[in-house]
Amino acid sequence: MKLATVICVATSILLAACSSDKNAGDTSGAANAAYGQGGGPGAGGAAGSRATPGTEEDLVQSVGDRVYFDTDQSGLTEQSRNTLDRQAGWLRQYAQVSAWVAGNCDERGTQEYNLALGQRRANSARDYLVAHGIAASRLESISYGKARPIDPGTTQEAWARNRNAITSVR
Repeated sequence: MKLATVICVATSILLAACSSDKNAGDTSGAANAAYGQGGGPGAGGAAGSRATPGTEEDLVQSVGDRVYFDTDQSGLTEQSRNTLDRQAGWLRQYAQVSAWVAGNCDERGTQEYNLALGQRRANSARDYLVAHGIAASRLESISYGKARPIDPGTTQEAWARNRNAITSVR
């Protein structure tokens, strides 16, 4: 993997981890109750500050960067589809932007199982974006399995937060 790719993915994860609890992005179940959303309208930054259009920060602030999944599932919820609809609109607006979709899992299960599940989650989100007009050549999917948790806790809420697919500008 190229150094630039690693830096891009690491930056997107750091940005995602810094997002506000007041976001209007997508969550499901306990993640919504405990943590708010992972990026959505009004997310991040000081009041009144806006990101440069077409950047990772703009994606997070404008439409949200992540969708959440139920345990052992890779199917999209209605909330996930709503977030992905906003992401597709944003990607259409910034046709020069390409994106990563990274699938993640909670800490339970084997490494092999979680890598496969994370890939199914990333593919599910990517396929939805492609079906809604985004060229497949602009999107790449990757699985991190359980290797990159957003919340290191071992509670239901932490696990819910870690079951996600994060879209980031590459």
